[in-house]
Amino acid sequence: MSRVYNFSAGPAVLPEEVLKEAAAEMLDYEGSGMSVMEMSHRSKVYDKIIKEAEADLRELMNIPDNYKVLFLQGGASQQFAMIPMNLMKNKVADYIVTGQWAKKAYQEAQKYGKANCIASSADKTFSYIPDCSDLPVSEDADYVYICENNTIYGTKFKQLPNTKGKTLVADVSSCFLSEPVDVTKYGVIYGGVQKNIGPAGVVIVIIREDLITEDVLPGTPTMLQYKTHADADSLYNTPPCYGIYICGKVFKWLKKRGGLSAMKEYNEKKAAILYDYLDQSKMFHGTVEPASRSLMNVPFVTGDKDLDAKFVKEAEAAGFVNLKGHRTVGGMRASIYNAMPIEGVEALVAFMKKFEEENL
Repeated sequence: MSRVYNFSAGPAVLPEEVLKEAAAEMLDYEGSGMSVMEMSHRSKVYDKIIKEAEADLRELMNIPDNYKVLFLQGGASQQFAMIPMNLMKNKVADYIVTGQWAKKAYQEAQKYGKANCIASSADKTFSYIPDCSDLPVSEDADYVYICENNTIYGTKFKQLPNTKGKTLVADVSSCFLSEPVDVTKYGVIYGGVQKNIGPAGVVIVIIREDLITEDVLPGTPTMLQYKTHADADSLYNTPPCYGIYICGKVFKWLKKRGGLSAMKEYNEKKAAILYDYLDQSKMFHGTVEPASRSLMNVPFVTGDKDLDAKFVKEAEAAGFVNLKGHRTVGGMRASIYNAMPIEGVEALVAFMKKFEEENL
């Protein structure tokens, strides 16, 4: 069977080149006589893999020396607790709730201190990003938290909030490495890799060194302290070795393609093909306010649930898989991450046009 166009929101499409390389190295990685899956994380050969992955990520994102890069486990969801446990010194944090994941992080933080929702787009089913230029940031807030790209709802912060000098913490799971970022604007920038970087099982945390201290909330487990992992260069315990190895390959693939500004250009071009069609279609329409549209996740509907279901079914039969919207919102969603080729988006739009002609 040939490869399908996989529009899944995560675990998601990976570069074919990377998969082929990993397949070629599956039984014998660089003459070691074994697979990366079988390797000790304490071995010299693995040490080179993880160090090179970090160096390439630092280069891609231009990460300053006073930030640590941590390859951790537990997904982005574990960070919902880890962040307040490590950063809530005053037991106060402000959250901007623009979707389900920000809401979950906000609810989790309430277990550890006073979490304030200082802005939200829940009033319009999270279909826009609220104006964050002048928010009621709490004077004693330890940090301001955002989910930068909302996978389910297809919205993206085009401008970071004005945190009035407070530390910004951002979950970038679904827009990680899709465009250049100024890391210095964040105290913590983190994301699960299974959407835009690698296989499920790794979360990357980029954290400013002054935020890594022993002064954590009482009862914080050793494994949930940033200091534990920072001091051990992500090797305190066995890390998700194979996942990190694939991430490292994706970093090299991105470098080869010209880095993050080249990716941004490519992603804008891809997204425009789909959004331009949605804007003129008589059948399909996007669900996000244009100013807040994500380049990575594009939700759309026909307005008729039966027609939506028919479209998803016929699309799958034609080789366009995982287009069903998240169970909480219905409709359709095309996730067009870095590794989705432009041809995939063009082919999807051609299929949508055909479906529209046949079903109007």
